[in-house]
Amino acid sequence: MTQHFPTRQLRFFLTAPTPCPYLPGREERKVFAHLPLSDGPTVNDSLTQVGFRRSQNIAYRPACETCRACQSARAPAAEYLLSRSERKVLNRNDDLERHLVEAEATLEQFELLRRYLLARHADGGMAEMTWPDYVAMVEDTAVRTHLLEYRKKSTDGGPGDLIACVLVDVLADGLSLVYSFYNPDLPRRSLGSFIILDHIVQAQQGQLPYVYLGYWVPGSEKMAYKARFSPLEILKPGGWSLMSARERGARPPSSMRGGAKDPCDLPLSDAEPADIEELS
Repeated sequence: MTQHFPTRQLRFFLTAPTPCPYLPGREERKVFAHLPLSDGPTVNDSLTQVGFRRSQNIAYRPACETCRACQSARAPAAEYLLSRSERKVLNRNDDLERHLVEAEATLEQFELLRRYLLARHADGGMAEMTWPDYVAMVEDTAVRTHLLEYRKKSTDGGPGDLIACVLVDVLADGLSLVYSFYNPDLPRRSLGSFIILDHIVQAQQGQLPYVYLGYWVPGSEKMAYKARFSPLEILKPGGWSLMSARERGARPPSSMRGGAKDPCDLPLSDAEPADIEELS
């Protein structure tokens, strides 16, 4: 059941317009609010269900004036049947062990993150992330969250090599993948897809309805991979609905091929108050 909270107790703000990282020639704005320390988990649950994402203690969602391309996406776990290729991805990584740890940053994680960013997102907004930035990303929160480390099985009783890591929020209706990173030198493992598939399996085992995957942007090559997961629900003005075959086949324009800054790069300078009615 959807939890309700008194939105009038939250103050929403709009960021200043900035170039869109996904669609050329467009500008983006975000509406955001600071999650309350006293009731962060409940508020995070409710905002996630209406299309917000979390970055530290901030919940945000796109609020562009002339564009509604960004659509929240989630996988319905109970209805999800793994394809043959998806089972192969899971099998290729069956030598990895899950280690669920508290949301506490470690230098080992940070070193893996730096390798990942330099290899995959060198021109992105997070490429210059420092150790204090990473600590804040992981630890500055009042919601139910944890880190899941994927490690090679150890042969000496100690921790195996860290291969991948993901920051996950635990919601009343599922799991929300906040940010993931992995060893960029192991392409055959398809670690990005593996992380998503493994969390769908975890949701099925825990009888959780959904795995939230962030935003899908039709026409953006950077976000096109999410359409490969099926079934997938997207949030439209009328509510959540299954992605259609036509939507799944959306192609990015050639001018979008290449790097884009990371969606977690949330520019909050020059923000202005936002009317809560805009969120209905």
